[in-house]
Parts: sequence; C-alpha cells; structure tokens
Amino acid sequence: MKLLENSSFEAINTKLTIETGDCQIIGRIESYSCKMAGEDKQMFKQFCQEGLPHVLEALSPPQSTGISPSKLSHSQSGDEGEGPLWDRCSRKTLFYLIATLNESFRPDYDFSCTKSHAFSREPSVNWVFNAVNSSLSSAVGEEFSRLQPQLWEAIDTEIILSECDIYSYNPDLDSDPYGEEGNLWSFNYFFYNRRLKRIVFFTCRSVSVFMAPRDSGLGNDELDLELEEENMDDEG
Repeated sequence: MKLLENSSFEAINTKLTIETGDCQIIGRIESYSCKMAGEDKQMFKQFCQEGLPHVLEALSPPQSTGISPSKLSHSQSGDEGEGPLWDRCSRKTLFYLIATLNESFRPDYDFSCTKSHAFSREPSVNWVFNAVNSSLSSAVGEEFSRLQPQLWEAIDTEIILSECDIYSYNPDLDSDPYGEEGNLWSFNYFFYNRRLKRIVFFTCRSVSVFMAPRDSGLGNDELDLELEEENMDDEG
C-alpha cells in the first residue's frame, strides 16, 4: 500500500486536531493505492497461504446501525457474493484493509494477524456520513460544521463515494491502537473504490483531557522517591 499525496487531505488534517473543554479530537484522512509492490507482494503471498484471494471471509455486523441485517443492501460493486451486505468479503479485500492499517499505524502497531471478524461493511455512504457528522458535531459543534462540507467534498473527489464499499475496523481492546485509558470513542472507516484500486482511510478519536498520559515524565528513581515521600506524609 502506497500513501498518496493529497494536499486537500493535508489541509483538512491540520483542522482535525481540536481541543474542547473536556476532550481532544484527533483525526486524519489518508489515501492509499492498492497496487502492490515489493513488501506488499511478499505479505500477500504469505496471507494467501491461509486461503485463496477469492475465498469469502465472514465479517461482523455493522455496529449500532439499528437496521435489520436482512434489509441491508448489497455491495456497491456487487461482486462480493450473494447475501447480506455485512456478511462477508474476499480475502483480497481483507488483505487491503489490513495492509492499510499497517501502513497508517506503522511502526507502532502490526495488524498482520487481524481476523475478518474485526471488520464490518457499513450499510451505506449516507449512514457513515451521518455517523461521522453526528460524532464530530456533538464533540466540537460549530468548528466541525464549518469544516464538514470541505471534508466530504475532498473525500468524494479522491475516492468517488458513490462507487465505494465502506468498511470499518472495530477491534477488541487488546487490538485497538486507541485502547489506552482516557480514550472516549473512536472510529476507523475505509472507503474502498475497486475500480480506482484505492482506499481512503478516515480515523478519528476523542481523548479525555483529564486523563494523565501513561508516561508522566518521571523516571523509576524519581517515582520511588515520590512514593516514599507520600508514605512519610501519611505516617506523619
């Protein structure tokens, strides 16, 4: 997966770090080419040892859609097999999703062992549009209202939303790159245009400003000293 330059996304990303009274919003949008080269080809060969590219893998139902699975529409591209939209995707598509995560979060995280049930396919572009707008509007209000038209126009220009299948990554706590204490909510959406061989990845989280970071800046010796002084105060 190759990160594609996009000046519109770069400009928007500078506006997707927003501090409110009690939380900080941290988001970014990135575009990736699905054309494989070098390391990707080697990873794909290893990935295919567990199943051929066209084999369909089960996905988890979309989260909090409020829609009966039997009423979900089929994929935009129409070639992921029959059945409900959320039901499955090809292993090749699954590889693209995992490779996108690896590229976006490297070198801190490795998603190579991620299974298909950590992903969902979303019901529609409109549902994702409303879910994102609702989360960010609730968090930052007017500041996002001003950014919203520019954000969606840039995504549509890059990926052509009407041609996309949209997936989300919904990991358990152990696999979540945003699983640290103080994270209030997060989302990870993949807008996949098969014809363009491209994925736009939109990831965002809300972090409580009241939670101290894991690294407090104190070394072990300093921390021991702090604890000793606290114990002496208690005894006194």
